Amino acid sequence: MKINCKKYFYIIPFLFLFIQCQAQQRLTNPDHLNHLYESIEVKGVEMGITHIYCDYPEYNWTGDDDEGVACVDDVARALLYYLRTGDLERAKKQIEFVLYMQNENGWFYNFVWDDNKINKTHQNSVAEANWWTWRAMVSLVEGYNYFKEIDKPLSEKILSSITKTIDVMKKEFKYGKETTNLDGFIRPTWLPHKFAADQSALIITTLSLYYNIVPDEFAIKVINDFAEGIILMQEGDENTFPYNAFMSWENQWHAWGNTQSYALLKAYEITKNKKYLHSALKEIENFYPFLLKRGFLNEFSIKKNNGETLLKEERQFSQIAYGINSMVMGTLEAAKITGNKKYSQLAATIATWFFGNNPAKAQMYFPKTGMGYDGISGINDVNKNSGAESTIEALLALQAIENNETASKALHELIKNYGDIYGN
Repeated sequence: MKINCKKYFYIIPFLFLFIQCQAQQRLTNPDHLNHLYESIEVKGVEMGITHIYCDYPEYNWTGDDDEGVACVDDVARALLYYLRTGDLERAKKQIEFVLYMQNENGWFYNFVWDDNKINKTHQNSVAEANWWTWRAMVSLVEGYNYFKEIDKPLSEKILSSITKTIDVMKKEFKYGKETTNLDGFIRPTWLPHKFAADQSALIITTLSLYYNIVPDEFAIKVINDFAEGIILMQEGDENTFPYNAFMSWENQWHAWGNTQSYALLKAYEITKNKKYLHSALKEIENFYPFLLKRGFLNEFSIKKNNGETLLKEERQFSQIAYGINSMVMGTLEAAKITGNKKYSQLAATIATWFFGNNPAKAQMYFPKTGMGYDGISGINDVNKNSGAESTIEALLALQAIENNETASKALHELIKNYGDIYGN
């Protein structure tokens, strides 16, 4: 059949516009993250870093006199985004950076200076069993799964690094499973820093991923022990404050790093212990809706009074993307495990924080640029800087939602009422 090209020629510009508009509806955009990215070379090895700070209004990279210009904490999360989007070139270089940051003792340093030398003295950069080590491990284990078939030399380096940390964990993780009474609350003493349920959650996530590579009984033991400890940090019930929330440390809860539900769900996937599943779902079904009604919170602490759990202190601000993504991760994992769409819809509702459903009624993430603001400091106070953590956490949250058809559709419907969020 002969096609009359002239007849359809006038349609082409409109078709192009339609395709362009459709593309703009995608929420995740790596442009700003790529702006924060820089290729470096250390001892002949190409690496990739993600700059920590990027300040309003010019949005140029900025460093810190005490910390440096980049850190494992951010690079490890950025490379997860790159892995999941298929940008393996940047992911590979960032894996090389994470490997560079490992100390001979098996733990990881965190910060680097602008001359690419490691900051070994800052309290949040010492090579020890701390947040940055666990983040490094999560990124390396996930990276191994991507590169094991396509880049054998790199995957062998990754596995060697992982093994080194696991070996030192086996030496360091010596604990008795005892509890103590902390101002009226029973707390597990065997978690990191005695009561750090937040850090325990990241360790469970790490070991759950590791166990799928190496079925090590050590991993199962720690997963079970730390999951049991996290459950002891859960307070309240569906009708009683704090509504099945997992305390983050001691008798305090904070939004950032609050991935206890997500970790228990990962533990359930490995162990099939339904207690972990049920405890996680209790927090998601009761505490997360409470946070939505309150306009989200930054942190609070609890106390006992005549056997009753009461609010001791509370702060609503600051609110950051890291805290929001922690909840999105848990709800989407619950949706995956249970098949119940209500969790996908809840994840979408939580994610509306990025588009104006927050106390400042401010858009905090911008699909046109991929920029995520650094936080909300008050009702009328938005931090318009856009550094690594906020950008990455926003992207990871929205990437996960876009990979869940129900959540993605729900979020797009919800944000129709928030104005021109796409920047068209």
